[in-house]
Amino acid sequence: METEVKNLYEGLFLVDSADAAADWEGVLGALETVLKRADAEIESMRKWDECKLAYEIKGKARGTYILVYFRADGRNVRGFERDVQLSERIMRVLVLRTDRMSQADIEKETPVTAIEKRLREAKAQQQKRVAEKAEQEAAAAEAATQAVEPAKAEVVKAVEAEPTEPEVVEPAKAEVVEAVEAEPTGPEVVEPAKAEVVKEVEAEPTEPEVVEPAKAEVVEEVEAEPTGPEKDADSSEAEEQP
Repeated sequence: METEVKNLYEGLFLVDSADAAADWEGVLGALETVLKRADAEIESMRKWDECKLAYEIKGKARGTYILVYFRADGRNVRGFERDVQLSERIMRVLVLRTDRMSQADIEKETPVTAIEKRLREAKAQQQKRVAEKAEQEAAAAEAATQAVEPAKAEVVKAVEAEPTEPEVVEPAKAEVVEAVEAEPTGPEVVEPAKAEVVKEVEAEPTEPEVVEPAKAEVVEEVEAEPTGPEKDADSSEAEEQP
């Protein structure tokens, strides 16, 4: 009975970039299914690179490379390559035996993982700076609020201590209204004076009452005196008498 010997292999798989971007977990699942059918033990599986292809493969112009380290029996590798050719999600595969590869080499970062790591670190630093800036702004706003509150409290106390404008104006307004109500209005003052003038006018005789008696006396005097001819006759009678 032959003993099964599992060697270390390096497999570089090529998949569609669009498919990898849309369903990365599904692509990795397809690779795991093919490797398990070959009774392989997966040591590492990471994205290697994403680039434009030198020529189209299965109608695809861009591809994503996935680097896989696994241990498997050499006799199962042939069947493994046949399954890859029948897979709809795997475009190409290159398998190399690499027994001298150390564990550090297996865990070494790939070009894509190194870039992704730097991007993650830069994003984390940016988020940290944003958070620190937000904390500083919040602290400054709180300090400004604390500085304003005492002054605001003093202003409120001063305003509460001073009488408000309605409290000062309303009593004065009430006093003016009372004074106006106490004084007689224009008609009330004029009417008594008008009544006195009317009484005086009624007491004095009217012009006809004064003029008519004088006119009567003048008429009587005129009637008493003889006219011109009568006066001359009287004078002649007086001269004839001895």
